[in-house]
Amino acid sequence: MRVAALDLGTNSTRLLVADVGRPGRPVPLDRRMRITRLGQGVDGARRLHPDAVARTLAAVDEYKAVMDGFGVDAFRAVATSAARDAANRDDLFDPLARVLGRPPELLSGDEEARLSFLGATSGLGDEHPAPYLVVDIGGGSTEFVLGRDAPEAAVSIDVGCVRITEQFLHSDPPAPDELSAAVQTVRIHLDDVDRAVPGAGSAATLVGLAGTVTTVAAIEMGLPGYDADAIHHFRLTRDAVEDVFRTLATETAEQRRHNPGLEPGRVDVIVGGAVVLVAVMRHWDHPELLVSEADILDGLVLSQVG
Repeated sequence: MRVAALDLGTNSTRLLVADVGRPGRPVPLDRRMRITRLGQGVDGARRLHPDAVARTLAAVDEYKAVMDGFGVDAFRAVATSAARDAANRDDLFDPLARVLGRPPELLSGDEEARLSFLGATSGLGDEHPAPYLVVDIGGGSTEFVLGRDAPEAAVSIDVGCVRITEQFLHSDPPAPDELSAAVQTVRIHLDDVDRAVPGAGSAATLVGLAGTVTTVAAIEMGLPGYDADAIHHFRLTRDAVEDVFRTLATETAEQRRHNPGLEPGRVDVIVGGAVVLVAVMRHWDHPELLVSEADILDGLVLSQVG
């Protein structure tokens, strides 16, 4: 089968087209990402901004043409945190239904977490021991899933790079009290994770997904351009995360944008994402994190075959 997956996230809109056979892992044919910031202002207004809707629709128009060009047999399109929080999500879903032939699925936090786990763990071998704690840091929410061959416990919390930035990080660079309040808020949410996901702190392998994690890895590696192959399964140490966090949090946006590996569309929200990442590694005292390029898109692709 040739299948596609679209992820309408809080910060980015992404596409994966892949061939899926039995047995065997999916063979990616095209993977795309555009920063669309669907979550612009949603945390405060609980509504999707018209400009954010327009940016997301433009990306999906492009992706639909790509899907048609590949002749996909099936696809899944999903919306996550920003759409969950917005009272006017139909302002996006109705035109998307006209473009795609049906509206996107509105994933619950638990569904989002389980699909992320499926994608992230599909390529892990014996060198990465189970159980795995998969952490997917998004724009509006962060998902945590613990499991071995399948998810055993999962929870979604309302912290992400866009939400933390809009709630706390208003100075340029962020003021120390803003950073402290942001970290403390994430720590409180992580106490909830401990209750919902017993054993999270004793997982053998911590796996990190999505743009915040891959961007911190790219900055640590000093990549001149984004290189998915170099980033996939890179071991990101806690010391490196702390170092990148200190650098980003003390720079102005203009200074920050010159870091190799930092995409222009993430300059204003990467500190908020790094707050979540550094709080996670501090909370459970993990010495390192395994960076994964395989994520919810891969899970959506795999979910379409038996």
